[in-house]
Amino acid sequence: MDQQWGDGTRLQHVGEEVKHCGAVNPPIFQNSLFVFDDLDVFLSRDRKPDGPGFSYSRLGNPSLTIVEKKIAALERTDKAKVFGSGMAAISAALLACVEQGSHVLAVDMCYGPTQGFLNEYLNRFGVTVSYVSGVDTDELLAAIRPETTVLYLESPSSLIFRMQDFRTITAECRRRGITTITDNSYSGGIHQKPATMGVDVVVHSATKYLAGHSDLVAGVVAGSEQFIDRLTEREINWLGGLIMPMGAWLLMRGMRTLKLRMRHAEEQGNALAQFLTAQSWVERVHHVGLDDFPQRDLRDSQMSGCSSLLSFEPKDQDADKLRRFIEALQIFQLGVSWGGFESLAVPLEISPMGWDGPRRLVRLYAGLEEMEDLTADLTQAAAQAW
Repeated sequence: MDQQWGDGTRLQHVGEEVKHCGAVNPPIFQNSLFVFDDLDVFLSRDRKPDGPGFSYSRLGNPSLTIVEKKIAALERTDKAKVFGSGMAAISAALLACVEQGSHVLAVDMCYGPTQGFLNEYLNRFGVTVSYVSGVDTDELLAAIRPETTVLYLESPSSLIFRMQDFRTITAECRRRGITTITDNSYSGGIHQKPATMGVDVVVHSATKYLAGHSDLVAGVVAGSEQFIDRLTEREINWLGGLIMPMGAWLLMRGMRTLKLRMRHAEEQGNALAQFLTAQSWVERVHHVGLDDFPQRDLRDSQMSGCSSLLSFEPKDQDADKLRRFIEALQIFQLGVSWGGFESLAVPLEISPMGWDGPRRLVRLYAGLEEMEDLTADLTQAAAQAW
C-alpha cells in the first residue's frame, strides 16, 4: 500500500493486491475450514490463527482479511478484526483489557448497551465501573483509580455529542499503563482518526456508516498488531463473534462508497441543524457542525467534518405533544439505528452529568432523501404537535 494514498483510494485497493482469476471484486470464501499440503506448516506454533495459513473461519477467513485490511488502513492502525455486531466488537475489546478487580472509567453518554455490559455483565466478575462526562479533561483524569485498566471513550458521544480531548487523555493514560478505547462510529473512520491522536483501540458499529445500506449488522476492533493478535488468540478463539464471509463481503461493498456518503452526510447534517436552529418550537440543537458548538475548538483540532446524526430539545417538553410529533412524521421513520439510506427519528428522555435534570429530546438521522422533503416533514409534524 502506498502510505500517501487518501482514504478513497485505500478503500478501493487495500487488501485486493491479488486479483483472483482477474475478478475486479474479490470472491466470497464461503467455507468453514482450510486444509494444508505441508504438515510442518500445519503443526507450526508460529502460524497465525487468522492467516496467512488460515485454519478455521472462527479465527479468520480471506473474505474477512480483505475488509479488515481496509479498515486498519482507514483507521491508521496495524490490524483490525470484523465482528458479527458492534456489541460483539465492543465486548471483546473490553474483555481483553480487564481482569477480576479491574476498574473501567467510561464517559456517561456512551452507547446504552455498552453501559449495560459494563454495569451488569462485567460487574458479575468483580470489575467495577464509574462514569464522567468527559468534557472536563482534568475531572476525567482525576477519576482514574490505581486499579483502572481501561478508559472507554466515545467522541462525539451518543445523543448530545460531547467530545473528549484525545491527545491529552491518551498521553496520561499511556504514562500510567491504561488502555484507551474509543467508539468511532459517528465519524465513520473518515472525519476522525483516533489512533493518530494516541488512542490504543478503535471500535465501530459497522452496521452504521461503514456498511451504510441498512442490510448488515457488523462491528470492528482496530488497534496494534500485538493487541489484535492477543484478541484473536483469546477472546475471538474462545468466545467467537467474528462476522461470516458473506457479511464481510457486504461490508466491503458498502465501504466502497464510504467517503462519498460521509461527504453527503456532513452536508445533510449541517443543513438539518441550521433548519432546526431557526424553528420557534426548538429550544436547543445538539450538532457537532454548528458554529456555536460548545467544544468547537476541540472539534476543529480532532475532526475534519461531521455526520448527519444530531438531536434537538423541543421548547414544549409535554410528552403527549412530543408523541404527536413523532407519530405525524411521514418520511422520518421511528427506528433505533442510523447510518443507512433512510432518515430516522427517536424520542428520548435523558439526564446527562452536568444537566439540572431530565430533558426530552429527539435524535434525528438524515439519510439520503432530499433535504427540502425532510424539512417539510418536520415542519408539518411540528404544526400538528405544537
